[in-house]
Amino acid sequence: MVGEVVEGETGELPVGKRVGVSWMGGVDGDCWYCRHKMENLCDKPIFTGYTVDGGYAEFVLVRSDFVFPLPDGLDSIHAAPLLCAGIIGFRSLRVAGVEPGDRVGLFGFGSSAGLAMPILKSWGCETYVVTRGENHRNLATSLGASWVGTEKDKPPVELDRAVTFAPSGKVVVDALSSLRKGGVVAINAIHLNQMPAFDYDTLLWGERQIRSVANMTRQDARDFLAVAHQLDIRPEVTVIPLEHANDALFAVKDEREPGSAVLVP
Repeated sequence: MVGEVVEGETGELPVGKRVGVSWMGGVDGDCWYCRHKMENLCDKPIFTGYTVDGGYAEFVLVRSDFVFPLPDGLDSIHAAPLLCAGIIGFRSLRVAGVEPGDRVGLFGFGSSAGLAMPILKSWGCETYVVTRGENHRNLATSLGASWVGTEKDKPPVELDRAVTFAPSGKVVVDALSSLRKGGVVAINAIHLNQMPAFDYDTLLWGERQIRSVANMTRQDARDFLAVAHQLDIRPEVTVIPLEHANDALFAVKDEREPGSAVLVP
């Protein structure tokens, strides 16, 4: 969510400062993970809109150390989706270990994958998109994907890295089968249905890796917002008045609107 500071100002966050709040709303700072710079795995996290009230309101109470000043050139409507789908897509690229010039597979193509595309392009990566929705395939093509296929297709080259965005165990195996030796699959999903059995000798042997993506860190958010501002990343959005908040779910799920819904007071 995006808003302005109205109380509890700090030196960095004066009253009137425009800021963003992401999914990660706080950590305890004392657990083993926080002490080892892995706050995204904190044992006692706070999640915006899940363990504390979220943005379906005119005023919200948030921790000052978990809000992010927004660049002046990034308007509020287009900044809001960056704070969820954008940051987690960016972290997924990091977890997968993507390097400039890599061949990267994106399996499933919604808002998060779409927001990762400009970053991959700026890094000179080749992108190979596998997704079942025709509209999403068209979107991937328009965003400059090197190759786009259906869920039944396999990328025509061996991939260095892959990120799965669909909550499907089968998709993970499909991505794994497209990797070169030493490649990595990062699973960007909070929940995943059962992964089918697969052959170790042909799919995992050769130091291929499967990693999961869990939440994000404040540094991920800062780094991504800087990159988004530099690249002028602007998501496709559907603006919905706050009194019609229940309609937002349908706007996001409608394949005719592959972007994000943004609620406004």
